[in-house]
Amino acid sequence: MKLNTLIIGSGGREHAICRSIVKSPLSKNVFVLPGNPGTDKIANNINIPIDRFEDILKTIQEKEIDILVCGPEAPLADGLMDFLSERCPQDSIILIGPNQIAAQLESSKAFAKLFMQRQQIPTAAYGIFKSENIYEAFDFIDQLNIPIVLKADGLAAGKGVLICKDKAEAREELCEMISGKFGDASRTVVIEEFLDGIEFSLFVLTDGSDFVLLPEAKDYKRIGEGDTGLNTGGMGSVSPVSFFDETLKEKVLESIVKPTILGLQKENIPYCGFIFFGLIVVKGEPFVIEYNVRMGDPETESVFPRIQSDVVDLFYRCGTHRLADYNMKIDPNYCTTIILASGGYPEAFEKGKSILIPKEFNEDLMMFHSGTRLSGESLQTNGGRVLAISSMGENKNAAIEKCKEMAEKIQYEGKYYRKDIGFDLE
Repeated sequence: MKLNTLIIGSGGREHAICRSIVKSPLSKNVFVLPGNPGTDKIANNINIPIDRFEDILKTIQEKEIDILVCGPEAPLADGLMDFLSERCPQDSIILIGPNQIAAQLESSKAFAKLFMQRQQIPTAAYGIFKSENIYEAFDFIDQLNIPIVLKADGLAAGKGVLICKDKAEAREELCEMISGKFGDASRTVVIEEFLDGIEFSLFVLTDGSDFVLLPEAKDYKRIGEGDTGLNTGGMGSVSPVSFFDETLKEKVLESIVKPTILGLQKENIPYCGFIFFGLIVVKGEPFVIEYNVRMGDPETESVFPRIQSDVVDLFYRCGTHRLADYNMKIDPNYCTTIILASGGYPEAFEKGKSILIPKEFNEDLMMFHSGTRLSGESLQTNGGRVLAISSMGENKNAAIEKCKEMAEKIQYEGKYYRKDIGFDLE
């Protein structure tokens, strides 16, 4: 059995998934839509925007696609999987990614919090507010201890979360958010109590009944070292996470993962795809900060290189409800990722800077394209996050040092990266 695969997306996450799929003996042809210069070297790019659903459908038909994997959240929130499942013959394609209703776990913070409340999944105390009940929001803020967390209800590219140091700041930021600071995404705002602990990311692949636990990771969202400055899409990641021991794992599975999947069943929400659990550990107890309905970026670049199982087989089993008792094989070594960003990111930055990459790579090193483009023969920057450098190592420090060594060698104007990824882990 050989299968044709189509990956939707253009970033480092999709490049990392593509790399694992290409390695599979079950792979026939691998396509990435639209892809990037990195995926073009190992697969077949199709230059179509991810919001052109009709063209995606035509691609599926023309290329005889057996498995589709959706990387980013926007097409899922916009109903890509609903569109395709309604138009593709039943059982003709495996769609890895949830439908539009299930995607609200990520696309609506309010939907996710209400779901957690109904399923008794541990999360921070919260309130949901719009412009018409802003004075109730002020009262709610007055009841909370500082700092106070404000979250845009909708998708805001990972930047719609604010941590306010005092109540005056919280009220001011709330007014700005409801007035459209993050566009329509913040017309509704979730206000939460602040949980003080250490965060990490957990991932499962589920068919809605059974699930497979993927390697966990810790990502670093802030632009500055020591986790300071503005939020970004992510500046680096580490897998495994040293404090995720068997005791914590059992707590997470029993109080969060299993109730989530059972809750989807109870509420008749079908699900086939990844669930990303953004977790925080407070005094040994895990709480959900957020759900995502796809893999994280840059966590994927640290997680997928550790998966030794055949990912095409894994996707096939997920789509055909054969995940029960699946024996997941994980590399015990560390994989770390450092993001090379454009100068000025996450605020204004310039594109089109020429990138010089050394020809020789250490065999433990991987380079995933996040925001690049080809201009003739020249590789150029084309985004805030430009490249993800990942490396395997016997321990965290060994892996990180290899990443740093390569990060130094890659050259382009304005290059910036954090040198302290993994600083808070043993």
